[in-house]
Amino acid sequence: MRRKDRLAIIVGGGPAPGINGVISAATIEACNRGIEVVGIRDGFKWVAEGDTVHITELSIENSSRIHNTGGSVIGISRANPTSTKKRMQNTLTCLKKLRVKYLITIGGDGTTFLASRIEQESGGRVKVAHVPKTIDNNMPLPGYIPTFGYETARHIGTGLVHYLMEDARTTRRWYFVVSMGRKTGHLAMGIGKAAGATLTIIPEEFRRGKLPLRKLVKILEGSIIKRLEMGREDGVAVLAEGLIEKLDENEIMSLKDMKSDEHGRLRLSEADLGQLLKYEVLKSLQEKGIVSRIVDKRIGYELRSAPPIPFDAKYARDLGYSAVKFLLEGKSGAVISIQRGRKVPIYFDKLIDKKTGKVKIRYVDTKTESFEVAQKYMIKLVAKDLLSRDKLKRLSGMTNMNPREFKTYFDEAL
Repeated sequence: MRRKDRLAIIVGGGPAPGINGVISAATIEACNRGIEVVGIRDGFKWVAEGDTVHITELSIENSSRIHNTGGSVIGISRANPTSTKKRMQNTLTCLKKLRVKYLITIGGDGTTFLASRIEQESGGRVKVAHVPKTIDNNMPLPGYIPTFGYETARHIGTGLVHYLMEDARTTRRWYFVVSMGRKTGHLAMGIGKAAGATLTIIPEEFRRGKLPLRKLVKILEGSIIKRLEMGREDGVAVLAEGLIEKLDENEIMSLKDMKSDEHGRLRLSEADLGQLLKYEVLKSLQEKGIVSRIVDKRIGYELRSAPPIPFDAKYARDLGYSAVKFLLEGKSGAVISIQRGRKVPIYFDKLIDKKTGKVKIRYVDTKTESFEVAQKYMIKLVAKDLLSRDKLKRLSGMTNMNPREFKTYFDEAL
């Protein structure tokens, strides 16, 4: 009797709400088409070592009701099988031993690259479809289509910032909230804008060269002083963690325990950017005769394994179903997108930068009305504040600086 074809599902990178929805929909559709389904546990961790034991048999019975749950029922990891030739060969050998004809990978830009390599190195033996996942929302999908997990992360993050804004108002202090977002500010901007945070700062605002720490400190100081001039001692600043990659390397080294992940990228989740900025801003404010209270807070882990909101629950199911349909059409080597309700594959060669060999990154477009609206509703120093004699006098009056000293000092922050 001929063995059934087999589909494997593997999840790489970090968690995002909706993973189980993709696994559920893909499993149901594959099983209904007579395909066996296995989940490869813990990303590429075990198969890269040549281990074929850590797998989970997936069926309609054990997958049909998991789409509204958080986390990943088959685990996840950032293990990188391309780090050595041996690990890549182990991965390919394991897929062969497991009789995998079809492979669905779920992950962000790093996992997309791994999927493209597996598809290439397998020589067509394994057909690969990739489902884009990241709360960072930085995959280059067309028309600003979000990656699944982003909307849930923004929704929960907005709620958390709302609570912090009320606490800040009640206790008359500031919060510096550091939000996940490795290279881009989509999540920080989405949270800050939806919550109505006092100020949001993202890496895309500083595209040219490095960002001096002193400039970042001055932007935060300026917001605090302008808020004081308005009669408020409280506020919430949302900061994208990717700002740390814009800082000078010598300034980054001042952060303790900075390590890299399996892809050679700084573990930003372990960086204490908020604490560094709190210390520097408080010190600088004190020099200006201002006493302020600042609490640094990181949000990110609370968002990643949360149950998906209805948008992501529905979206993830569409993606899982479409990935199986794509593969069983005999196609391979693409990221699956949903555009106007239809499955649209975006082939790997369209997403990978030929110069760098890496997947392209989608940055926040700072030339859009969407970004402009965010800026208009923030409390921050702007050029006209320093050009108005009366405004400048009131602002400098909050400090021990005269108007000329104040203007000279804050010019750099604008």
